[in-house]
Amino acid sequence: MAAVGLLLAGCNPGGEGVRSEGSASTTPAPKGAVSSAPSPASTAAHKKVDAVQLMKDDPKVSADVKKSLYKPCAADEYPVEVTSASLTGSKSPDVIVNVMTCADSVGIGSYVYRRHAGAKDGYDNVYANEQPSVYAGVNKGELEVSKQTYAAGDKVCCPSGEDVMTYRWSGGRFMPHHRYHTDYSKTTVDGGTPGDGTGSEG
Repeated sequence: MAAVGLLLAGCNPGGEGVRSEGSASTTPAPKGAVSSAPSPASTAAHKKVDAVQLMKDDPKVSADVKKSLYKPCAADEYPVEVTSASLTGSKSPDVIVNVMTCADSVGIGSYVYRRHAGAKDGYDNVYANEQPSVYAGVNKGELEVSKQTYAAGDKVCCPSGEDVMTYRWSGGRFMPHHRYHTDYSKTTVDGGTPGDGTGSEG
């Protein structure tokens, strides 16, 4: 895998996006990202969340990620995508937040917040992943986290593959459920035969 520094230059793989809200960016999601549209039930209970402030106040978010939220990328656009969906069985929708770099839209942090009720309403961070090129979404009611994989010499725009892990909420936490890996097909510049692309489950 290429060094983390390489992820800060190049282009972002395209793919399906997620429903964003507030001042979220309109950058396409990584290749292979899943649809994260909320279910009808969660849409009815949808409540706008200030994800940027939520993460600034969250001690579980690293200083490096918070640094990317000091100021917008442009105008009032922060490098953040927000999705509301029912993942933990809570009465209120959970909030999935993806943070990316401004220049290249490379994922640098994915989080899930669960609303709690009490003397002071708020959200608990119940999942955090700050590996480079990480991206979280929803697939059939489960949390799905993808991560681009790079071989030596790969550009940021052109990863060699992708690791995907799905999680289910159990016992008050997200538990790994299913993992799979995809090797992307490589096509030659002159239009020759693409290289073998295979997928494997683990």
